[in-house]
Amino acid sequence: MRVSRPAVHPVEAPPFTDGPNNLQRVRMKDTQGMPGTPGGLALRFFQFAFAAVSLSVMASTPDFQSVTAFCYLVAAVGLQSLWSLSLAVVDIYALLVRRCLRNRQAVCLFTIGDGVTSTLTFAAACACAGITVLIGNDIGSCGQNPCARFEISTAMAFMSWFAISPSFLLNFWSLASR
Repeated sequence: MRVSRPAVHPVEAPPFTDGPNNLQRVRMKDTQGMPGTPGGLALRFFQFAFAAVSLSVMASTPDFQSVTAFCYLVAAVGLQSLWSLSLAVVDIYALLVRRCLRNRQAVCLFTIGDGVTSTLTFAAACACAGITVLIGNDIGSCGQNPCARFEISTAMAFMSWFAISPSFLLNFWSLASR
């Protein structure tokens, strides 16, 4: 007896469409705070603003050069402000032309840059906090030194570090999840 055997032929699924000529693209959801998102641009703005305020307050203090930790803070927040400003420009460009910044090399560069600048900013802020406590509480010489400016600059450096930490963690998470 001749019986036909069933044959399986591969068939492609029809593409998803929401119109006659428009193909619907599947794309991962952008997490706010990642590069190329409005949340990422807001984080970059706050990083830059806090670092710039810290830099300007410390640099306007007449005798900050006499303490190495204060010089280190000026260098660290200066680098932080330049890094954040340059990445804010990249974020603005990505938002204007609707580009995705999920390129592996770009995310790796952002992660390394955020990690280095956040570590430098945090170390400088901690060193300045220690010196400020030493000058204000232990030595008690706030009369001869502008302790309020030192404290404001240190607080702004910590705020800049708080703003860069989510950027670093989101970039690192994006890099590690690939």
